[in-house]
Amino acid sequence: MYVDAEILIVAAGRGTRAGSGPPKQYRNLHGAPVLQHTVRACLAHSGISAVRVVIHSDDYDLYNNAIAPISDCRLKEPILGGNSRSASVRNGLAACEGSHVLIHDGARPLLRRDDIDALLRKIETHQGVLLAVPVVDAVWRSNGTQADVSLLRDDLWRAQTPQGFRLDDICAAHAATDTAMADDVETARAFGIDVEIVQGSDTNLKITRPEDFALAAKLMEQDMDVRTGNGFDVHKFGPGDHVTLNGVDIPFDRGLVGHSDADVAMHTLTDAIFGALAEGDIGQWFPPSKPEWKGVASDIFLRKAIERVIARGFSITHLDCTIICEIPKIGPHTQAMRERLSNITGVAVDRISVKATTTEQLGFAGRGEGIAALGTATLVNA
Repeated sequence: MYVDAEILIVAAGRGTRAGSGPPKQYRNLHGAPVLQHTVRACLAHSGISAVRVVIHSDDYDLYNNAIAPISDCRLKEPILGGNSRSASVRNGLAACEGSHVLIHDGARPLLRRDDIDALLRKIETHQGVLLAVPVVDAVWRSNGTQADVSLLRDDLWRAQTPQGFRLDDICAAHAATDTAMADDVETARAFGIDVEIVQGSDTNLKITRPEDFALAAKLMEQDMDVRTGNGFDVHKFGPGDHVTLNGVDIPFDRGLVGHSDADVAMHTLTDAIFGALAEGDIGQWFPPSKPEWKGVASDIFLRKAIERVIARGFSITHLDCTIICEIPKIGPHTQAMRERLSNITGVAVDRISVKATTTEQLGFAGRGEGIAALGTATLVNA
């Protein structure tokens, strides 16, 4: 068990050093806005009870577009920032409800789940924790553009985020100061809070300059874990007046037989996701021998698979479903299926494929005895 910790993402800045264009947290990085990567990284740890994002009042549309593919009840409504970083943090802290809070920069999208884990474990016994990396290069103080004085680096660390505290302590620290501080650790130390350093990773880059986008993208490619899973399922026809496929009811003179609602298409996609995670199949998670699963809607199974994707630190980049039958006609319903799957999974509609084929009247499907389906899911470590 971990402490009851939330993550507060500060993303209200303008990011002028990153060059022209929208604020850096909303610019594209490896196929998605920077902030989407950051939020996913924070949600990747199952020990985080809530994620809250502080945004600028001008950025509601940018924010909503950035987080649209994310479906996780732990992501709360955005909080309006202030006229300084400290003011934005104070606004965010006022909304937090956990016993502890980790404060993170919106422009650090490469946060590792292991680093969150280390912070959560350390904060159980310390007032504050700071993710940082030791300074290994020679350090010079300049005089204009000239190297002037060499500094000892033995006890120097480069501060990163998240920085974690007991919620009551950091709220009191921010309330007690009205001067600009370098970060929340400086605010905490000025209030007398002890802060323990936790060594982080050099890859936890804060995007600041235009060239940082290319570096972040390269780091993401090096650390990428791509998984593909497949699913296959068959259900025979039985009594009924409709079949349910990918959550869409299609009128028909028969139904499909199964322990749940017999949604053969959604079952294949659920099994594909479990397969990509190497976590078994629907039958292991929801045994047909258990009466509580009798007749339930199959989106329960799919939502569980999505929950496991998030807990393992992955995101779904593509879903593909092929429905195999002679009857009923599937084509008129594929768009509704894609939209239904998008609503359940949080995956964009243009990353979900649903198609149908026949077996040219061969086999059980060709004889109109039932429906089969194939599913493929592609996951990427977030």
